[in-house]
Amino acid sequence: MTTASRYRLFDDAQWELISGLLPSNAGRRGHPFGDDRRVVEGIIYRYRTGIPWRDLPRSEFGPWQTVWKRHRRYAGDGTWDRVLRTLLATADAEDRLDWTVSVDATINRAHQHATNTTRPDQDTGGWVELHESATTPV
Repeated sequence: MTTASRYRLFDDAQWELISGLLPSNAGRRGHPFGDDRRVVEGIIYRYRTGIPWRDLPRSEFGPWQTVWKRHRRYAGDGTWDRVLRTLLATADAEDRLDWTVSVDATINRAHQHATNTTRPDQDTGGWVELHESATTPV
């Protein structure tokens, strides 16, 4: 069992649920992945605290670049989607999810000048000045 730390976000049982869902080093060329748990906890810590990637504690999670690159890779290759789907399916099968849904029908209107679209008739109703030189014959 891992020691208690404010940087340790998973207990061993929780880590076992997702560790098998992450890509392995098998068949991967180049430098093998390091400690998956350390990197994933760095990703979660960053989102939980809202700090910039560069401010991740290096002593706890390693270089921020490694954590960011792994997060980007997992987001791009569908790893996070697969982890979420699997965890939701498992929790639902064990009847540990409450599927209460709340729908908010709030409408926020923007001022007409807040958009970058133009009106169909292109007429703003204002005076249009000529952008020609005074020396150019009309």
